Amino acid sequence: MASRGTTETSKLKQNLEEQLDRLMQQLQDLEECREELDADEYEETKKETLEQLSEINDSLKKIMSGDMTLVDELSGMQLAIQAAISQAFKTPEVIRMFAKKQPRQLRTRLAEMDRDLIVGKLGRDLYTQQKVEILTALRKLGEKLTADEEMFLSANAGTVLSQFERVSTDLG
Repeated sequence: MASRGTTETSKLKQNLEEQLDRLMQQLQDLEECREELDADEYEETKKETLEQLSEINDSLKKIMSGDMTLVDELSGMQLAIQAAISQAFKTPEVIRMFAKKQPRQLRTRLAEMDRDLIVGKLGRDLYTQQKVEILTALRKLGEKLTADEEMFLSANAGTVLSQFERVSTDLG
C-alpha cells in the first residue's frame, strides 16, 4: 500500500515528458522547414503548437497545486514551456535540454556553437541568441557560469530573457 500512486505518478510524468518532447520536436521541425512553408502555414502551425504547450502548462499548474510530490520534477518542465510560450527561447533544442535538466548536453551544444562560429558555419547574431539562451538555461539549472560567460550574458541578454528570469524566479 505504501507505493500506492507511484505507478500513476510515474506514468503521468512520462506522458507529460513525451508530450513535451513531441511538441518541442514539432517546433524544431517547423523551424527547420520554415523556408518550405508559406508564411501563413508556418504561423498557424506555430500558433497551434504554442497553444498545445499552453494547455500542458495549464495542466501542470493544476497538478502542481494539488500534488506536492510532483512539484519539483514538473516545475522545470513548466519553466521550459513558459520559455517557449513567451518566446524567450527561440531554440527548441535548448528548451528541450532545459526541460530535461541536461546541463552537460547544453555545455556540449555551446562548444559546438563556438566551433561553428569559428569555421563560419554559424552567423554571429544566431550564435549570440543561442548562447544567451544556453547560458540562461544553465544558470536556471544551478550551473556555475565562468566570469566570461557572466559578462557575455550581461552584455547580450535582452528584455525577453529578463522577463523569463523574473517569471522563473517568481515560480521558484
